[in-house]
Amino acid sequence: MHHERKLMLTTTMPVRWGDMDAYGHVNNTLYFRYFEQARVEWMQSMGFPVSAEQESGPVIINADCTFLIPVNYPAIVEVRLYAGNPGRSSVMTWYELRVAGDDRVYAEGSAKVVWMHMQTGKSVPLPDTVRGLL
Repeated sequence: MHHERKLMLTTTMPVRWGDMDAYGHVNNTLYFRYFEQARVEWMQSMGFPVSAEQESGPVIINADCTFLIPVNYPAIVEVRLYAGNPGRSSVMTWYELRVAGDDRVYAEGSAKVVWMHMQTGKSVPLPDTVRGLL
C-alpha cells in the first residue's frame, strides 16, 4: 500500500474454529468481517455509533482484499486500519491483517467509506469530527 495514509486504529480479534473452511484456513469472507469490525470500532471510538437509527452514518461503496498468507486456527488476528485524506463525503480506508506476534502481512485490503443520510440514501458531508481527525 503506497497511499498517503494515517494509522487510525489497531485492534485484535480471535480466530474461531468455525472461521476455517474445508482447506483448513480462515475462509476468505472472514477477512472482510475482520476489516468491518475494525471499521466499526474506529467509528464508535470517534463517537459515531454504527446504527440505522442514526440520521446519517458511514457505509462502504466498495471493498477489496488481497490474500497473501493463509491464517490458521488457533490465532489472534491484528488489524491495522489506515485512513487517507478526506473528500467532501468520503474517505478511503486501508487495512493490514497480521497474526499477533508475527510482523508479516497476511492480507491487505481497502474500502471507500461514504457518509450517507439514512432516510434519503444520499451522501452528506463528513462530520467535522471525522474530518478533524484525518
